[in-house]
Amino acid sequence: MQHQGVHYDTGTVFRGPGYAISTRPKALDLSLVRRELEIIRDDLHANAVRIGGSAVGRITAVAEIALRLGLEVWFCPAFIEYSPEETTSRLVAAAEAAAPLAAAHPGRVIFVAGGELTLFTPGLVPGKSVTERLQHLKGDWALLGNGKLDAFLAALVPRLRAVFEGPLTYGSLVFEPVDWGPFDYVGVDHYREARTKDRYIEMLEPFLSTGKPVIVTEFGMRTYGGAESSGALGFGVTDTTRLWLHTRPVIGRFIRTRLKGTFERDEAMQARELAETLDELERSGVAGALVSTFVTPEAHTDDNPRYDLDMDSMSLVKSLPHGHHGTTYPDMPWEPKEAFAAVARHFAAA
Repeated sequence: MQHQGVHYDTGTVFRGPGYAISTRPKALDLSLVRRELEIIRDDLHANAVRIGGSAVGRITAVAEIALRLGLEVWFCPAFIEYSPEETTSRLVAAAEAAAPLAAAHPGRVIFVAGGELTLFTPGLVPGKSVTERLQHLKGDWALLGNGKLDAFLAALVPRLRAVFEGPLTYGSLVFEPVDWGPFDYVGVDHYREARTKDRYIEMLEPFLSTGKPVIVTEFGMRTYGGAESSGALGFGVTDTTRLWLHTRPVIGRFIRTRLKGTFERDEAMQARELAETLDELERSGVAGALVSTFVTPEAHTDDNPRYDLDMDSMSLVKSLPHGHHGTTYPDMPWEPKEAFAAVARHFAAA
């Protein structure tokens, strides 16, 4: 695989009826960002980083650092629960911001024109929320053939090409029907778990048959025992009601986010699943794979399993609470998990 990388989230805002929750509500410390990107390059042995988030200024600032460090950048804005028209406008503005970086670093900045839009953009399939859209799809998968996603992308790509001269892709769900003709890379978010394990590579064959380089733009594994077969991989096991209450003014300070039940850490499982997935992808012939994710700063680990939010994280490192720093990297507010070493071994051997 030519493109071996990891996700780096600069702060994605998940919106819905009556709420907006950011994965990184605090300001970015760019000196910390630089150090983490150095570790991604030197110790994780990645050559690419998918920089995501909802604030284009943040993505651009992190992308500039990554490019100076010699990393390839997958510029990946995420605009959730906006109308198709507003999503288009925001993606075009993001492409304009990425254009100078692409011009300065030819071929090293790839623009990801959104991801999983069928679920995250209202109007492409029925439903007022991600949950409702999934319910509608499960009731009638023929809704995917309504042509709305292709029409959206067909109108979007020329507007992106008008402002951005670098390569383009889209982060598709494995079941989204996409015309890949206008794109330079085929991008697919493809997770491996009990329901897909036996067919994992087979499910990539329609993408590989396009003749274009295929990038698995997103895959990962959570860190609690049974995550690989729980069926909750897409949504996780955090108590989302308490998470929402925790973000509310005044009352939020009295509400502590926790998991929906009691789970056990299983770093060995996470590491094993990622290593096996990378081995399969290497054999499949895909051009690249981008692991989700490097760090989840708000998902702190905790000695009390009920509050060990890192168990619900796909990150390769576990964020430490109360301002503590790690021992492997004393300057970092996290400690590598077993998955960090597993991914590093694979990337280093390539």
